[in-house]
Amino acid sequence: MSTASAAGRSPKAGRQHSNNFKKLQAQLRSSVGKAIGDYGMIADGDRVMVCLSGGKDSYTLLDMLLSLKRSAPIRFELIAVNLDQKQPGFPAEVLPDYLTGLGVPYRIIEQNTYAVVKRVIPDGKTMCGLCSRLRRGALYRFAAENGITKIALGHHRDDIVETLFLNMFFGGRLKAMPPKLLSEDRRHIVIRPLAYVAEGSIARYAAARGFPIIPCTLCGSQTHMQRLVVRGMLKDWEARFPGRIEAIFSSIGNICASQLADPKLFDFAGLERLRASAPAPEEAPDSDARATNVCAAEAD
Repeated sequence: MSTASAAGRSPKAGRQHSNNFKKLQAQLRSSVGKAIGDYGMIADGDRVMVCLSGGKDSYTLLDMLLSLKRSAPIRFELIAVNLDQKQPGFPAEVLPDYLTGLGVPYRIIEQNTYAVVKRVIPDGKTMCGLCSRLRRGALYRFAAENGITKIALGHHRDDIVETLFLNMFFGGRLKAMPPKLLSEDRRHIVIRPLAYVAEGSIARYAAARGFPIIPCTLCGSQTHMQRLVVRGMLKDWEARFPGRIEAIFSSIGNICASQLADPKLFDFAGLERLRASAPAPEEAPDSDARATNVCAAEAD
């Protein structure tokens, strides 16, 4: 906050601003704590790598984990890790200065993934896929070499919902970002403690905290990205129907496999066996009076 704006604010307004910030901070802390508890994200003795990009989400993630660490009933370590991808104009001093000021252990990994992406991806094509794979590989290597037990990413609720629609619209899959993930090689566990947090709340918190935001010059220049199209659609929905994004996110954790169409998740071929084994209506006890499949009963 600038001196001029602080000087021009009345004491009452200043107290209100402080109270609003404390309330927001408490809400974020509660949501992050609940996500960690619901999914068993952090255990006693964990060494958690917080992937810090310089964006509002990862700054907020680090803040929340530092706050929870101070009062958690378990002991765990935090180390902030940034991957310097050698993007033009990247202010290499910002994160070291910020983290040193916080007194947080950190490491900066230098890898010129920017040059690789620019060389491989033709102009006009989305760079995120390759960039993400290269970044993930570098972070996984660091984790393996440094005794990291959990890798914390700053994806929030809106990211998860966006990914759900991206996979449906462009991949033909009902798939999102799980709050907790085992890597394909089963060597790493990725956690997303901000899974219950709305992007708008993070934006307000980051603005109040005055984080030294570092924009991504690679992703930020791609106005044609499919994710931006989906993001715009969701923002329009939320503006017209407040609470819709929260409802969609809730549905991801409240799945009725029998009401979808994946035979790998539900035994549709076995429904005849279930029908044949059902007791006669007069023999069925009260506890079995409802349909065998609760989701099917609710759908009917």
